[in-house]
Amino acid sequence: MKRIVYGFLAVIMLAGCGNGQGRKAPSAPSTRDFPKVEVPAMITDPSERMVWILNHFWDKFTDTGHLYNTDSTTVNGVKLEDAETQIGVFATLLQEAPLVTGQSAVSAWYNKLEAFQRAFPESNMLPEMAALTTRYLYDPNSPVRSEDLYLPFVKSLAECPLIDQDFRARYAWDARNCALNQTGTVATDFTFIDTAGKRRTLHSIKAELLLLIFGNPDCQACREITETLESVPELSSLIDAGHLKVVDIYIDEDIELWKSKSSSYPKSWINGYDPDFVIRGDKIYNVRAVPSVYLLDAEKRVLLKDCPTEKIFQAILN
Repeated sequence: MKRIVYGFLAVIMLAGCGNGQGRKAPSAPSTRDFPKVEVPAMITDPSERMVWILNHFWDKFTDTGHLYNTDSTTVNGVKLEDAETQIGVFATLLQEAPLVTGQSAVSAWYNKLEAFQRAFPESNMLPEMAALTTRYLYDPNSPVRSEDLYLPFVKSLAECPLIDQDFRARYAWDARNCALNQTGTVATDFTFIDTAGKRRTLHSIKAELLLLIFGNPDCQACREITETLESVPELSSLIDAGHLKVVDIYIDEDIELWKSKSSSYPKSWINGYDPDFVIRGDKIYNVRAVPSVYLLDAEKRVLLKDCPTEKIFQAILN
């Protein structure tokens, strides 16, 4: 289910940080399997084991005691495709942990990367692993994306002197956008015009749960959300009973297109468009692709933010 993507991901570049001494000879062996984390046997509680794994997942890989082979196909002795696999494993584990635990682990992960890059300026550790982390946590089509988890990582990139200044500015912009409407905060209010031509606000809508969708009538992934909400009895009954309200907002500029297709939306939804294009301009919400979906509580606090819809549906039903 691919989303319509706005913009592009920045490519990481390092400032010239060589120490002038030439490349260090890699330790033998030149390549290796990814060194897996080993949980101490005395840690038996599942939640404590999860915390341990997240905090120590990268310890052996980023150990500054050795520099293994580093070239276009490897990072510290590990093949790039294997390193990417481990990023995927790590990102998946992050989804299972409490947000605070995950953010702490991501911060620790970044610190290990920067420390290694400082110890071995000739290595490709920071650029390669930062690019992979960005792909998994921030690519709008990633099934494990999370702006909340990516935020501490990108903030550190924006402040890192090892990163070229122009790219630090780009990361600072991404950090600013990721900080919008964080989980646990009250979602920013905005004005929209509904299908009856009435001007309304997000905060004026009363509901125990509110599913906020920034969508597009021509978006296939948006239509799949509609189909799920209508075909899953538990979800449709929540909508019919008024416990869950769906607010779908069109953020693009072709208002006539939206008007011509607005009748295709379910009658039980609240549908509208952004007349001032403030959402499309990344001023109050970070919409990089549609559909971009938020789950809000009765006080309009963000429960889930632009994550895969399967996770949002699961949270609604639980």
